[in-house]
Amino acid sequence: MPHPAKHLVLCIDDERIGLRVRKLLLERAGYDVLTAPDGPSGLASFEANPIEAVLLDYSMPGMDGGEVAARMRRSKPDVPILLLSAYVGLPAAIDGLVNGYLTKADDAATLLARLESLLPN
Repeated sequence: MPHPAKHLVLCIDDERIGLRVRKLLLERAGYDVLTAPDGPSGLASFEANPIEAVLLDYSMPGMDGGEVAARMRRSKPDVPILLLSAYVGLPAAIDGLVNGYLTKADDAATLLARLESLLPN
């Protein structure tokens, strides 16, 4: 039986350990994963690769997740973006830019289920 196509997911987070943990989690679940430690490098990777979904940290120095999501929407509006944050209660303007929201306290199963729900089979 052939394996279903792997989906390419981009994880952007300035927290190195969290980024590494999510990369391992997603790879074990069968995803191909690219990572970026900040908004500008995440946007460069987003433009240069056939990204199918984005896991995006909200709170990052320099360029926050809201700004990154807004730029991604302008260039590839159909790519689903799942926002991750340690905080509950983000600016209302973010809602229109992302497909979903998780707190960093949510468990791995929740993250994988939400991501899967955003991707085509």
